[in-house]
Amino acid sequence: MPRGRPRKKQRSVLLKSAELIGWAIGGIEREIAETRARLAALTTQAASLRERAGVRASAAASAVASAAATAAGAAKPGRKRRRRKMSPEARKKISEMMKKRWAERRKGK
Repeated sequence: MPRGRPRKKQRSVLLKSAELIGWAIGGIEREIAETRARLAALTTQAASLRERAGVRASAAASAVASAAATAAGAAKPGRKRRRRKMSPEARKKISEMMKKRWAERRKGK
């Protein structure tokens, strides 16, 4: 029997890391819920202050909505990146250049 500390089984380590990840996700979700509750409370407080001050709610609400939309749009993970379209002529030119380079490289060997 080998001396020293017994080795941990790979399976137990993976289970513990999955458990930790689950706890982390739970904590993050709790923070999100609390943040949403705080945001709702602040929104109602801002509405009551606007009402007291006589500020038109539509102008203030549209400013807040546009700011929220830009923040939400920037944070979307599933958005596709726009790619530039290459013209068929440009594609053909690049293809010919690469074929020429590869032919020169084959000659060099």
